[in-house]
Amino acid sequence: MIRTTLVALLATLLVACSPGPTTPPRAAPDPARPVVSLAFDVADDLRGATGREQVAFTPDAPVCELVFRAWPNAPVSAAAGSSLRVDTSAVDGTPVAPRVEAAGAPAGAPGTLVTLPLPSCVPAGRTVTVDLGFTLALGPDADDRLGTSRGVAWFGSAFPLLAWVRGQGWVRTPAATAPGENAVSEEFTLRSLEVTAPSGLAVSGVGRAVGTTDAAGRTTHRFTADAVRDVAVAVGPYEVVERDVAGTRLHLFLLPGTRTDPDRWVTEIDTAIGRLQPLLGPFPYPDLWVALAPGQSSGIEYPGALQFGDTRPGDLPSLATHELAHQWFYSLVGNDQGLHPWMDEAFATWAEAVATGRPDEYSLDDVPRRLDGRLGDPLSAWDGSFDRYETGVYVQGAATLLEARRRVGAPAFDDAVRRYLAVNAHRVATPADVAAAFRDLPAVTDLLTSRGALPHP
Repeated sequence: MIRTTLVALLATLLVACSPGPTTPPRAAPDPARPVVSLAFDVADDLRGATGREQVAFTPDAPVCELVFRAWPNAPVSAAAGSSLRVDTSAVDGTPVAPRVEAAGAPAGAPGTLVTLPLPSCVPAGRTVTVDLGFTLALGPDADDRLGTSRGVAWFGSAFPLLAWVRGQGWVRTPAATAPGENAVSEEFTLRSLEVTAPSGLAVSGVGRAVGTTDAAGRTTHRFTADAVRDVAVAVGPYEVVERDVAGTRLHLFLLPGTRTDPDRWVTEIDTAIGRLQPLLGPFPYPDLWVALAPGQSSGIEYPGALQFGDTRPGDLPSLATHELAHQWFYSLVGNDQGLHPWMDEAFATWAEAVATGRPDEYSLDDVPRRLDGRLGDPLSAWDGSFDRYETGVYVQGAATLLEARRRVGAPAFDDAVRRYLAVNAHRVATPADVAAAFRDLPAVTDLLTSRGALPHP
């Protein structure tokens, strides 16, 4: 394990207290969660892949159709040249013709909403098995969650993603044009992830690596994970560094000549997790996969996996802390990122500010009047302007939470956050769950309500 610096240790002691006595044990994954087997056969030129997916789904309410989302067809990804097409589909072994709807996809792109009608309705508690074949295209030099550049392919949310949320049903929200995450998904058991790529290239995945097989100049890399809600993959001529850091096994995939050297990456990730754990609880995953995506300018989070652009050393501490905070907010505790983006972005930015000891960077005075009270707006409300979205959600959200923490005191506020994470672990949470976590701290809920994150009672 990397030794955390004295400065990092002092920062941890200053900004985060140990879990309070009221923090309950972390909830366990739902035993009836879907079981997914996923395979990508990556093209030799790394411009796309063909894929196979099997999902064993046990609904908690009767269903007469199955709904999947094809997020590579959302406006930002489609504009960059990426796409996902479902080629074949079968339910319990019987071929089914899918109904594909745009649901926010731009003209000329495949739709983001893929519906499979069932021959007969399936009651709650009965398992239905779906087999899908699909084709993935990756946009060149894309500043996005999927693309190809410099002999590297990277792709996340790049398969038909089951759109069911227990207690709520199917999520059909149209994709937004604003840059940002649209996806919402329950956790699933990733029984197997297989990525077949040209031999000699390294492959980053999710969960635990369980071996490789070589055949005819190509290598299949296999992974498995107990409970994740999404998958990310990277393929390329990476230099791979593996270290134990702050309670997790780090798999770091960098390219030669990157701005920040591997030792600095390892140190910053170790430091960030070490600062976040006293604030938020134990790191949620035994393995963390971090891959450089050459086309990206920032970072993107997945459960147990992160993508980063070629980050400068000076930018890495805050960016790494923010993306790692998403391992708790969105990955461990899910949310509808299209409908309630503040629930992960505001909390991740708040955690970044506290863990790095820079809470003064966010102030409610920095939020323009035209954005004041719009913290709870959906992603679609920010179409066409990432700057407004960043100010209205990231900045306003962090400033609101930091001010709430100041008003009620760090111990009480932080303990409520840890209780929220423990109670809602492995679920898709809603604003009502946030309100419940802060029920005994009305100054917090009043402030969140005034900023539009929670509905008025």
